[in-house]
Amino acid sequence: MAIQLRPSQALRLWQQTSLAEVRGQRPDLTERQMAILLTIYLDPPPHTVRGLADRLGVTKPVITRALDTMGAMKLVSRHRDERDRRNVLIKRTVEGALFVERFGDVVVAKAQELPL
Repeated sequence: MAIQLRPSQALRLWQQTSLAEVRGQRPDLTERQMAILLTIYLDPPPHTVRGLADRLGVTKPVITRALDTMGAMKLVSRHRDERDRRNVLIKRTVEGALFVERFGDVVVAKAQELPL
């Protein structure tokens, strides 16, 4: 099932979703942080700092800074890879899973409000 949206509808959906997030007093993530979070939760693990940097086309320090913020919010956690101590594995958390699921619910609800 393909959903057909005009550009103005897609932008309205993005705006309404963003407004709902701002009004909802939930963690305020940047575009980059949201892209990282959704990659961690929607793409199959394992996730590493290096792998996320490659996937998003940014540097490892950029990923590290974003993960610092999201870790403080308990949306993700980091652990050393026991098989290769040079790697840092990024793990999902219950709080992060609930955040992503709720965000998906908001997107669906706002899409259903779009005028046809």
